[in-house]
Amino acid sequence: MDIILPPGVERMKLDAAQRGLDIEVVTRGPASSLTEAAALLGILPEKIVKSLVVKHKDGSFLFVLIPGDRVISWPKLRALLGVNKLSLPHADVAYTATGYERGTITPLGSTTQWPVYADLGIDGGQICLGAGAHGHSAFVDSTKLIHALKATLADISDPEPAR
Repeated sequence: MDIILPPGVERMKLDAAQRGLDIEVVTRGPASSLTEAAALLGILPEKIVKSLVVKHKDGSFLFVLIPGDRVISWPKLRALLGVNKLSLPHADVAYTATGYERGTITPLGSTTQWPVYADLGIDGGQICLGAGAHGHSAFVDSTKLIHALKATLADISDPEPAR
């Protein structure tokens, strides 16, 4: 019997297949944080890649891929893009831009293909990222993902501040 996956997961899987990417989708219990999701998946938080939607000052969007134990370095990202203003949009705006709810976002299968910028910290080895629906995660080789997405690889993150 085939398992029926949510539409967002199916869209993500189809895009990955069209790009020649091998991915493994796993179902996991609900998680209230990235650290909790990592524990449920049996991986370190830095192996979860946050797919963030960033709004450009011209009104367009881009994806930023950051290791789970790091945060966007706004000065580095602005310098890379040659702009003085970028922002994280509200959840409803991110949904409209990608077709994915916050916490499930992935560049794979986005309803609009935006440019992708990946932090140097994710290049190499298997990573986990949003799979298009809550309770699902996708494992993929980071180098192949970066290549398939034609992502710009750069130093665009800083360590997570101590709490």
